[in-house]
Amino acid sequence: MKGKFVVSVLLAAGVSVAAFAEVTSLRGDQEIGANNEVATIKQVPKKQDRLALDYVNQPPLIPHSTDQVQINPSNNGCLECHDVDKYRKAGAPRVSPTHYMDRDNKMLGDVAPRRYFCLQCHVTQADAAPMVENTFEPAGKFGE
Repeated sequence: MKGKFVVSVLLAAGVSVAAFAEVTSLRGDQEIGANNEVATIKQVPKKQDRLALDYVNQPPLIPHSTDQVQINPSNNGCLECHDVDKYRKAGAPRVSPTHYMDRDNKMLGDVAPRRYFCLQCHVTQADAAPMVENTFEPAGKFGE
């Protein structure tokens, strides 16, 4: 019985070490404590049209800077322009009605807590090269 346990532990340790050895960082081959160059802040184009979606239910990309937008439990800066009451005056896209539904699809008076932190799903489009190779191709002409 002890022999099976020892073999199991050694096998698990070997698999863990092998899996760990293959992990690499996007920073390259650097020690954790080593200093590395700070990446240049990517430029966000000043004026963009709404960007096409690549797949069904993709969260739309943000075509403007979000550096000054504050989102915390008491304030959501995105809603200052994109909320149902304000989007027309701001000339911004309206928050989707799905963002006002709870997980049981019941309509709420305000943005649902699970959809409140916009930058969890929506990202700012930047003028940046991909960090890793991407061979994704959209299935069709969705979103154009």
